[in-house]
Amino acid sequence: MRGWELKWACPLYSINKNGEKDMKITLLTVGKIKEKYLKDAIAEYSKRLSKYCKLEVIEVADEKTPDNASETVEEIIRTKEAERILKYVKKDAYIITLEIQGKELSSEEFAEKIERLGIQGISHVIFIIGGSIGLGEEVLQKSDFALSFSRMTFPHQLMRVILLEQIYRSYRIINGSPYHK
Repeated sequence: MRGWELKWACPLYSINKNGEKDMKITLLTVGKIKEKYLKDAIAEYSKRLSKYCKLEVIEVADEKTPDNASETVEEIIRTKEAERILKYVKKDAYIITLEIQGKELSSEEFAEKIERLGIQGISHVIFIIGGSIGLGEEVLQKSDFALSFSRMTFPHQLMRVILLEQIYRSYRIINGSPYHK
């Protein structure tokens, strides 16, 4: 086990028309971002999102997966990573897991989903991105919605940027702001 877990939050949030804090969005991810260009992109979208929501990004340590690992070894790794993830899952949060087999949504449908959650009184949404071999069964069982961006596989580090961009795009769509094309 690697000895780090990183947690940082964007301290800014907006106040809605009722004088309440807008939705809190947490990205709960396995593995650490090493590449500067990805860190920069995440920081940029975090800054942009700060006017729409309270954003928190939590990174939990990943397990090294040996080449040609057996299914048993992979399951042990997913279980260890799941234990780390579940420490941060709040009971009152709506959980969206990113899964290849999840439901694909257009940007407009994704915006509708986020808006609908807010209308339903959901104030905290946690998006969970697993490590290189996916999410453990314990995490999948906690999921309220399985989301897929594509049947293609993306690096989980890059997926953070893609997800943040789509969340930002969703808020722009919801607010009728020029960005969505």
